[in-house]
Amino acid sequence: MTDVLKILSIAGARPNFMKIAPISAAIEAHNAGGKHPAIDHVLVHTGQHYDEKMSKLFFDELAIPKPQYNLEVGSASHAVQTAEIMKSFEPIVQKEKPDYVLVVGDVNSTIACALVAKKLGVKVIHVEAGLRSFDMEMPEEINRILTDSISDILFTTETSGDENLLRAGIAKEQIHFVGNVMIDTLLTHRTRAAQSPILTDLHIEPKQYAVVTLHRPSNVDDEATFSGIMTALNEISRTLPIIFPVHPRTKKRLAEWQISCSQAIRFVEPLGYIDFLKLVSEARIVLTDSGGIQEETTVLGVPCVTLRNNTERPVTVTDGTNHLAGVEPEAILKIANHILTSWQRPDTLPELWDGKAAERIVEILSSKKSAVIA
Repeated sequence: MTDVLKILSIAGARPNFMKIAPISAAIEAHNAGGKHPAIDHVLVHTGQHYDEKMSKLFFDELAIPKPQYNLEVGSASHAVQTAEIMKSFEPIVQKEKPDYVLVVGDVNSTIACALVAKKLGVKVIHVEAGLRSFDMEMPEEINRILTDSISDILFTTETSGDENLLRAGIAKEQIHFVGNVMIDTLLTHRTRAAQSPILTDLHIEPKQYAVVTLHRPSNVDDEATFSGIMTALNEISRTLPIIFPVHPRTKKRLAEWQISCSQAIRFVEPLGYIDFLKLVSEARIVLTDSGGIQEETTVLGVPCVTLRNNTERPVTVTDGTNHLAGVEPEAILKIANHILTSWQRPDTLPELWDGKAAERIVEILSSKKSAVIA
């Protein structure tokens, strides 16, 4: 057995890129420092997100090395997309013969590549394991549960993840609480984002606007739910103009259903990571159905209203700036009004959200390989 650890890492969709970037950088630093075992890192991009704003721009901005493989699967139904990823990924695993396949998050690429690896006898690493919304109508929840159940090493971002995994029967020695790699990326690029001209480009002033993102099918593919959320946003925009980087699915539904939108809501194209980080960091309030934005606003100290009935990231509520509002207009408006009139920023941050999660991951993985060699 050689003193080399071979890892295939998977990136598929926009949220994955911010998680893979610090892991890739930590592996590079590990190798540059002459540490053993050396890590042979092979990056696979499934192409689940293929739009330049959602893919190539993120690789460039976050200095992620060019993937050795791009499966270019594109968009499709859950079943078709997952199947295409599996079919394309299997020969890569057979060719590369890695020690581990590393998957992040909860998208279709995550479960598809984990399944392929496990069926080929390759160990699976899941980064951001153990998160649970307890809502089985969320496709991401299904992906999380299934991926965790077949993973060999599970890295968690918050202690609720450890508790969920132990409750599911995962052995304690497989679970490692390391912190949040998305926060590694945020802290790495925060100074650079401060120089972004996006506020000037949009002619807005710090703390004088709100930011909205909406993309979950449960919100934007149901006309009554989507219309109700927009009713609340229209009301909020009477007090505070809203910048709304609009997801393609959301844009399509707005046009299809001719949903009424206030002129104070400004729809803009999806933004790159640096510009979006600047936009969020200077917002007075953020309203979203994104999981990652709940985490980012917590570290940035920006109040967040989550337009869902649940969150798989409870630490953002207990130790952060997140508020669960649901999707009813009255509840959204009540929480938004509280934030805009009397909310105080908490003085706590989630444990280990310190920018060093990826370093911990690489250290743990290299120690496991060293133990096998010894």
